Amino acid sequence: MAEAGSLPTGFGEPEVLAVGVVLLVEALAGLSLNGLTIFSFCTSPELRTPSRLLVLSLALADSGVSLNTLAAATASLLRRWPYGSGGCQAHGFQGFAAALASICGSAAIAWGRYHHYCTRSRLAWRTAASLVLFVWLSSAFWAALPLLGWGHYDYEPLGTCCSLGYARGSRNFTSFLFVMAFFNFLLPLFITFTSYRLMEQKLGRTRTPQVNTTLPARTLLLGWGPYSLLHLCATLAGTALIPPRLQVVSALIAKMVPTVNAVNYALGSGIWPPLSLQRSGWDSAQGATRVLR
Repeated sequence: MAEAGSLPTGFGEPEVLAVGVVLLVEALAGLSLNGLTIFSFCTSPELRTPSRLLVLSLALADSGVSLNTLAAATASLLRRWPYGSGGCQAHGFQGFAAALASICGSAAIAWGRYHHYCTRSRLAWRTAASLVLFVWLSSAFWAALPLLGWGHYDYEPLGTCCSLGYARGSRNFTSFLFVMAFFNFLLPLFITFTSYRLMEQKLGRTRTPQVNTTLPARTLLLGWGPYSLLHLCATLAGTALIPPRLQVVSALIAKMVPTVNAVNYALGSGIWPPLSLQRSGWDSAQGATRVLR
């Protein structure tokens, strides 16, 4: 961790400032767009459908990621972590729980859309609420494990953000990483990809789904994939082989996901009515809405 008035090892003053500015922009964009989603859902009764409940849950998770990013941006601009070791653990837990809820929430939305398009039946409130509850309880469970001794939270290379600590490369962390990555990255990615692929196959000969069937899986893979790959490489080969700047870049890419999700899912589900231009096939069975393809 960088001390007050000093720079992190391997970084210059312009680089630290640039990282802080990028983090600040990502945080404000994510908070603004996902905040608009939450506000629209809460103030417009006609938008409250089971399918959009899944989108609301994702917006809450992405807002959590953006809040975590805002704390990191503040610390980066200060060039030090001002919240102490206890704050580091809390920051790591909050950010990890929100990130897992975002990843699993995307998979829940994919399954919900598959359910609508391929079974031609409404998504029930009980089913949507159960999915949301499972996503958040599962995310909190996995995020709590490092606090209980399986895995750990530590400072990232800049020393101004806390996440899963991969520098030690211990057997304890390696086992946690592989199990966690399977259940919270590979499995959600598989569900997301498979759900949209089945939608395309079923509807390809008749009509095209009025939702983006390629962006969600790509967002998961390209947004969270580099960050997951970084942890894997650092665990197996050590951090000495990974330049500190590359470690920071993977985190910056991941923190763009809330903004991409907000544009894709909120517009694709008609939660921003003033910006929507056509009816959504996913939500038409549960209420009239307008949506931009």
